[in-house]
Amino acid sequence: MVKLNKIYTRTGDDGSTGLVDGSRTPKDDPRMAAIGDVDEANSAIGCALAAFDGADDAGIAAGLQRIQNDLFDLGADIATPGENFEPSELELRIVATQTAWLEAEIDRLNEALDPLKSFILPGGTPAAAALHLARATARRAERALVSAGRAHGLNPEALRYVNRLSDYLFTAARRANAGTESGTVAGDVLWKPGASR
Repeated sequence: MVKLNKIYTRTGDDGSTGLVDGSRTPKDDPRMAAIGDVDEANSAIGCALAAFDGADDAGIAAGLQRIQNDLFDLGADIATPGENFEPSELELRIVATQTAWLEAEIDRLNEALDPLKSFILPGGTPAAAALHLARATARRAERALVSAGRAHGLNPEALRYVNRLSDYLFTAARRANAGTESGTVAGDVLWKPGASR
C-alpha cells in the first residue's frame, strides 16, 4: 500500500530519482523518459475520460478507467530494474492477460464500425478528439519504451501492451465518432489527400 505524508522529499534535488529496488538513476535516463511519457499518456486518457458526458453506449469510459490503472502498473514495471519479468508480491509487471484484454476490447469495439477506406484525421466529437490525442501520446510512450529497452532491457510484455494501447485508443476514437443509437453521429473525419493544393 502506498502512503504519502509529504509531497516533496528533496531527494531528487540533485537530478536523480529512486527506482523500485532503492537504487537511484538520473532523471534524464531513458527509463525515466519512458515513465514520464507513460504518465503523460495516462493524463491524456484522463482528459479523454472527462470528455464523456454519460452517453457512452460502447463502455469506453469504463475501459479507460481500467487502462489508467494498468498504466500505473506499467510505470512500476519500467521502474523495476532486473532481468526477471515475472510478477511477484513485491514487483508489478505487465502480464499477457492485460494485453489480451486490450485486444478483446479492440475486436469488440471494431465490430460495430465500418471498415476503413481512408486514413482519418484526429477529430470529430470532443471525446474522439481527446482519444486521438491520447493515442498520439501513447505512441510517443511506446517510442520511449523502445529506447529504454535498448539501454536497460525491459519487460517484453510491457512493450506489447503499450503498442496495443494505441490501437485501442484509435478504435475507441472511431467508436466515439460513430455516435450512439439515440444520439447524433459525427463520423470519422476523412483525410482528403492534396485537398488544399
